[in-house]
Formats: sequence, C-alpha cells, structure tokens
Amino acid sequence: MYDILIVGAGPAGLTAAIYAARNNKKVGIFEGNVPGGQIVVTATVENYPGFGKVDGPDLAYSMFEQVMNLGVELIGSYVSEIIKTENGFIVKTEDEEFQAKVVIIATGTSQKRLEVPGESDFENRGISWCAICDGSLYKDKVVAVVGGGNSAMEETIYLSNLASKVYLIHRRQQFRAEPHIVEKVKKLENVELVLDSVVEEFIGDQSLGKMRIRNVKTGQERIIEVSGCFEYVGQIPATDFVKELGITDEAGYIQVDNNFETKIENLYACGDVIVKNVRQIVTATNDGAIAALNAIKKLS
Repeated sequence: MYDILIVGAGPAGLTAAIYAARNNKKVGIFEGNVPGGQIVVTATVENYPGFGKVDGPDLAYSMFEQVMNLGVELIGSYVSEIIKTENGFIVKTEDEEFQAKVVIIATGTSQKRLEVPGESDFENRGISWCAICDGSLYKDKVVAVVGGGNSAMEETIYLSNLASKVYLIHRRQQFRAEPHIVEKVKKLENVELVLDSVVEEFIGDQSLGKMRIRNVKTGQERIIEVSGCFEYVGQIPATDFVKELGITDEAGYIQVDNNFETKIENLYACGDVIVKNVRQIVTATNDGAIAALNAIKKLS
C-alpha cells in the first residue's frame, strides 16, 4: 500500500510528490500523458519566480526530473475511478488497482472546445489546441488563433515566428491577458487582430481551409482562408472520474477546504482542478505543497 497516491503530474501534482517523498513517504504519481501538465504545451513561461524566461517543456522536465530523483514511482496510466475503503482508497486504472492511505487529485484542466460546425471534422487536421506541438506544420502558412487570455497571446507570439500570417480572433474588443503581453502581440507585423468576432464554422475538404467569422456587434460575416487554427478559449476541469464522489461544484471543479482536503477524509485536491479564482503555475505549486504537507500531518 502506498502512503500517498497523486493523480496528475502537472505542477501541483509534481510539487505534492516532492514534499511527500522528502518526508519519506511511499509515493506514486499517475500520468497518462506527458508529465508537466499545461506547461508542456506552453512555448515560453515568463512569470515563474527564478526564471526571467524559460521554455515551458524545459521547466516541466526540470520539475519531473526532480520528482524522479526522489524515488517517486511514475504510473503511466489514466485513473478511471477512486473508491473509498475502510483503510484508505482503491485507485483504479483501466488494467490495475492500487491502494493508498491518502489520495491527492491534481488532474488540472483541458482545453475547452468552441463547439461549432466543422470543428470535430478537422480536429488534428487543421484544428489544434497546442501550438508548440503542431506549430511547425504551418511554417510559412496562414493560421488563426482564437482566444483573449495569456495562452492565446503567448501562442500567437510563438506562431508569428513560424506562420506567414496569424489572425487573432477574440469575441470582445479588449483582451483579458496581461497588458504587457498584449502590447507585444499588437507590435507583430504579421498578426491581424479580428476583434468583437466569433467563429461560426470551420470549412475544408481533407483538411481545414477556411473559417467563417461573424462580428458580434454588426452581424457582418467574412470568410478567411487558413491552413490551421489554434483554440484557447478556456478550460474544463478533468474530473469525470470523480463525479460519482460528489466532491465537485456545478462546473466540475473540486471543492476543498483550507487544507485542500475534500469532504471525503484523506482525499485531497490541488492546482487548477479545484474551485479557485487564480490559475497559474505558481499557484498550482503552492497548492501542491500545502496539500501534501497537510496529508503528511494526517499520516503522522
């Protein structure tokens, strides 16, 4: 039996693993994808203390390497169910079962979809949610980015160095991203801002070729020709596997107390997956540390 099993190897989960392992606990961490969470698909991080500017994948690997050097067991599977028992928990994957005294959920979020006609037809055939993964496919081509937050801005900057032109589409006149990064985007010569506008349809044959855009103020529509589109329109909590436990709010985020413990004793959650107002790398690592330390106190 593990002392602590952590579900999700993003910044919150990895930080929790570091604190737990350094307290001599037997720790396992589940990750069905690439360790590092959203950082892995972030081209550049400029707001993490100690790093003026760092590539997202490099920061993610540094965190992951530190965890592995502490002897934490990486379990390369997605968790399908968590069951409370008299002695702790059973954590199920598709093929195996694991037992732990404490479980910390740190599954983060995934990218929200636009849910418009043609989107499912061209997923991975022109439509992507990861510029750092797929951006090189569009070298010297025209692409679009949809969104108005920091992620949309950062990936627009990244893509502007590859694509011949980038349309940045946002449903409002003002961006919600940090002002300094917005100013960087506005200075890019090959970026066209398409404001007060929404995507109505994706069009193409074997791959994406066009997008139908509508101005929300005038109702006027236009067709833009693109080879790719990158969506950054919000996040969805990765909590489908715990919905039966009754620990989430209406939006699917996990509810925790000040100790990051859910209403189920010894079941903790931390990072972007919980109910909170700010979701940043630094807040995720903070959550992971506090959750782990409180879990360790319970085990002592």
